[in-house]
Amino acid sequence: MKRNLAAILLFTICLSQVAFAQGSREDVIAKIRTEAMDNSQIMKTLHMFTDVYGPRLTGSPKLEMAGKWAMEEMNRWGFDKTYREEWDWGHVGWENDVATGHIISPVKDALVFEVLAWTPSTKGVVEADAVSMTMPNGPQTQSQLDAYFDEWRAKIRGKIVLVGNPRAVPVNFEPPPKRIDDEQLAQRLSRNPNPQGPRRPAINNPEPAPDVLSFREVMTQVEKFIVDSEVLVRIDDAGREHGQIRAFSNRSYDPTTTVPTVVMRNEDFGRIHRILGDGTNVKLQFYIRNSIYPNGKTVYNVLGEITGRDKKDEVIMLGGHLDSWHSATGATDNAIGCAVMMEAARILKAVGVKPRRTIRVALWSGEEQGLLGSQAYVMRHFGTFEDPKPDYKKFGGYFNIDSGTGRARVFSVFGPDAAAPILDSSTASFRDLGFAGVTTTASRGLGGSDHTSFNMAGLPGIGVMQDPIEYFTHTWHTNLDTYERIVESDVKASAAIIAAAVYDLSTRDELLPRYSAEEMPKPR
Repeated sequence: MKRNLAAILLFTICLSQVAFAQGSREDVIAKIRTEAMDNSQIMKTLHMFTDVYGPRLTGSPKLEMAGKWAMEEMNRWGFDKTYREEWDWGHVGWENDVATGHIISPVKDALVFEVLAWTPSTKGVVEADAVSMTMPNGPQTQSQLDAYFDEWRAKIRGKIVLVGNPRAVPVNFEPPPKRIDDEQLAQRLSRNPNPQGPRRPAINNPEPAPDVLSFREVMTQVEKFIVDSEVLVRIDDAGREHGQIRAFSNRSYDPTTTVPTVVMRNEDFGRIHRILGDGTNVKLQFYIRNSIYPNGKTVYNVLGEITGRDKKDEVIMLGGHLDSWHSATGATDNAIGCAVMMEAARILKAVGVKPRRTIRVALWSGEEQGLLGSQAYVMRHFGTFEDPKPDYKKFGGYFNIDSGTGRARVFSVFGPDAAAPILDSSTASFRDLGFAGVTTTASRGLGGSDHTSFNMAGLPGIGVMQDPIEYFTHTWHTNLDTYERIVESDVKASAAIIAAAVYDLSTRDELLPRYSAEEMPKPR
């Protein structure tokens, strides 16, 4: 009995010493703000992720190197543990090494484009006449599509082919808003009384004729037709204003199923198309060298931890996806999300916070291919509400940033209304930085970003609504997504806000409230 009393006394003394070292909550919040604004490491982290290790395609060496660097940095910051967890991507890795293209006749000029990912290299420098190939018009039966192929087979064989007509890009004289206005914030913060979320209107699509091919079937056959015709290079129109280019990937992620392919800026694509329309021959030259990495079939999520004290088996998570598309260096999508969350945890470590729960930073891979890395992690560690793993009940929330450089303005947490005031009180000190409040969601639909992998499992994923800045209009998945698009004051503010929220969730007596078994929405 005396031994038990002594142990309780020692534990109480230890807790009081920790509390004394940390100071009051107000002192900790003040220290968080000072550390975030005066001693920030976030721009260095963003420089390394973008300038040094960008772009970071899933399965590529640069993604793996970026993850290893992040682990080394978190170790230098004094994190208690860093590690990687693998998951099966199942496709080879791919990176573009060299890509040049020129129009060499009837004029001479360099062309601006991005290589489509998971497509093959050219066979050295290739030079050929350009052909503008129109696409099949309207619904197609197999006989109509065969007739289309017969018409174009001889015209495109061995040529460099522009696929489709140039898109008409409208001129927009009104600049997009950079900040969310009060009306939008109020609308976002309003509660939805329907726990299942708003209903979508039913769409009654007419049944297609039995012999009409689906759009996917047509596109698959067109792609094979281009390969069989030994086209040297396929050119697609980026179709965006002011030289913006979005280049994604070959749908199969198998370079043997397609030809060398580029996405060209609308201005160059249109120029070539118009010259061809005059009846003038156009000769183009390309040299594309890509590398294939068979080891890319195994991909890694990167984790860093600050171990908790009396509730260390419970975990508060924060993160973003480290993978990016390859048209630029992946700054706003989503080096920023990773850097903000690493910085938030670094701040807590730097100011001497001793969390009761373990704080875990996650840098996901495979987000751009369908939230694959975070889904694999959630299924492995937590399971779902319907089929939970032992750690399911010990999970306390996952914060996610993935909407560009704009500062955090609203949290949306999956859970009952009672969860919102808890998070709202933890961030009330940052109203001067523009943080407006917290709302809840009942959607278990997967999509948008990695917090929905948690929501789908019935766990409290916390998505962050941000000021748009130039995200969806200019930087999202485009060749403009570089370090220069970062707003330093905004990412610092976001890190401070997240750090305060994580601090509170990691030190309070109870986990965030969740839906009861009777209230839990059905998965979508």
